Amino acid sequence: MNLKNTDIIVGPLITEKSTDLKEKERLLCFKVHRNSNKISIKKAVEDLFKTQVEWVRVMNFKGKQKRYGRYTGTRPNWKKAYVKLKKDAKMIEYFEVV
Repeated sequence: MNLKNTDIIVGPLITEKSTDLKEKERLLCFKVHRNSNKISIKKAVEDLFKTQVEWVRVMNFKGKQKRYGRYTGTRPNWKKAYVKLKKDAKMIEYFEVV
């Protein structure tokens, strides 16, 4: 399955942990497409944000089971990626992009 760079990165994950990592360790956190891999994520970040990536780490999350009255359903599974930028690379501001 060939994904475009704009399809790979779903959006930034903005939490207390991710903003702390961004300031201290130059780590960015993204919600990414479930079929993407480390190589495609690295290429997408470098192409979209015009910066250099040192490494990428990914994690898969299972969707939580939710209830609405007597009906049960499941939220979709999703994938998170931590992207480490090189020391001399340009830092990305989330709100410039969003």
